[in-house]
Amino acid sequence: MGKFMVKTSTQIERLLEIMKALRDPDTGCPWDIEQTFKTISAYTIEEAYEVADAIERMDMHDLKDELGDLLFQVVFHARMAEEQGDFDFGDVAKAIGDKLVRRHPHVFSDEEAGSHEELHRAWEQHKKNERKQKQYPQKSFLDGIASSMPALRWSSKLQKRAAHHGFDWDNVAPVFEKLHEEIDELKQELDQHDNQHRIEDELGDILFACVNLARHLKVNPEQALRDSNQKFITRFQMMESLLESDEKEMDECPVEELEAYWQKAKQQLDN
Repeated sequence: MGKFMVKTSTQIERLLEIMKALRDPDTGCPWDIEQTFKTISAYTIEEAYEVADAIERMDMHDLKDELGDLLFQVVFHARMAEEQGDFDFGDVAKAIGDKLVRRHPHVFSDEEAGSHEELHRAWEQHKKNERKQKQYPQKSFLDGIASSMPALRWSSKLQKRAAHHGFDWDNVAPVFEKLHEEIDELKQELDQHDNQHRIEDELGDILFACVNLARHLKVNPEQALRDSNQKFITRFQMMESLLESDEKEMDECPVEELEAYWQKAKQQLDN
């Protein structure tokens, strides 16, 4: 273990030195030198998605590379912060280390671990206490939830935070009722002319209600949709293969025939 830690520490120090060299105003890389937190943020998000993609494909070689790319983003941001005297990589590592110890008293102190639900409540309480200690005043319980995350994830985080403060149904039945209510409201808007804004608004409410349903069913909506996307790709590609075997062009087939091929593709894949 000690040898492994020395190796890891050495490689981290090497990475930090490489980043320092890239940002050197005299001898560094022109592109790296001109970057700012704002210009780099999009790359940070992109690298996180590429990590998720490698995990989705269970490609360990790619995962290693993509995790390295994501780590480089952390190093990049930390280096820019160090240059302007705010914090450095060591401060970042210490902050997350302190936070993990603080939020896991059942591991790092004498507090006993409870059930999964008890641990979750304790975790949320620790986060709540930390938000209270922030230097800026909290105007809302929803403060601090990043709006830049994917919409499904953002919705889920908002709902979980609200539920932690008591704004939630006790069981899933009213959630289904709310979803049906939102669908009916969308149907009513479809009967109106020049009503695209209201249609978009009601469809958003349906999606929000779906996320709420997923939360009550303990389903990750982001992952559920990703799985459905992949399932659609697999079935669509099978349909394309069946059409090709029958020497048919998709663009020339009526929708009824394509539906028949779609059902055939589903049947073959499900067997």
